[in-house]
Amino acid sequence: MALLTLPAVAKLNLFLHIVGQRADGYHNLQTLFQFIDFGDELSFALRKDSEITLSCTEPALETDDNLVLKAAKLLTEQSQQSLPGIHIHIHKNLPFGGGLGGGSSDAATTLLALRHLWQLPLNDNELATIGLQLGADVPVFVHGQAAFAEGVGEHLQPAQPPCPWYLVIHPGVQISTPSIFKHPDLPRQHPPLEWPHWSWENTSNDCEALVRRLYPEVAKALDWLVEYAPSRLTGTGACIFGRFDNETDARAALQRMPAQWTGFVARGLNENPVCQQLRQASTVNLTNKTEV
Repeated sequence: MALLTLPAVAKLNLFLHIVGQRADGYHNLQTLFQFIDFGDELSFALRKDSEITLSCTEPALETDDNLVLKAAKLLTEQSQQSLPGIHIHIHKNLPFGGGLGGGSSDAATTLLALRHLWQLPLNDNELATIGLQLGADVPVFVHGQAAFAEGVGEHLQPAQPPCPWYLVIHPGVQISTPSIFKHPDLPRQHPPLEWPHWSWENTSNDCEALVRRLYPEVAKALDWLVEYAPSRLTGTGACIFGRFDNETDARAALQRMPAQWTGFVARGLNENPVCQQLRQASTVNLTNKTEV
């Protein structure tokens, strides 16, 4: 029986500018993160021993490389104390390699949930620092606020972009983020944006032209979606999103979407709902909870 069940929502990069490349090979970015009300769901249950175990609706993800397992084990190492075992189950809804931050969101929800369940004395900044070891997108999910990000994505400023409806489409291909960032044709000298002076019209995704060329199915999806709404690649892809003023129009476009793609409609969010739920949760008395 689950002790706690929490969402792990997706994110969109409303824009993504690459403003330079560092000596270590990483890129300096400027991006605007916004959450959407669609994602995975994680359940947490205490074990009778001290083991950390994982199950998933996608068995291929039940590996030691899963960021959820890595997050839990990293937290136990950082705590330097004896902690109860935990079983974590992931109900996977987000596509792999889609640029929606699914793995990072799952990891952040794990860190936030286990801090709550284990009553660890870590503030958000400390938890985000731990999360950064798992991936550059993890801190924004931990802090739980839509944010303008710089550096590799770790320098965050809270933001309040509009919250329209989105149609998100996965064209059925998987894209490796490292392969895009290593590609010689990727533009890397976008003039820095003076935050907060941004608009849809004065921003872009610097990965989009390259992804269009390397993955024709993404190009087809973008060309189709732009007929209905302003549209853009999120992250390094493969997912794209169109921005709509209302849910009705977004769902009407979804109904017309070609059958070879998958998609969903979601509302933009400026706060991660997992943070809201944990604030509302009462203090957990671990000794009186169900074990598995």
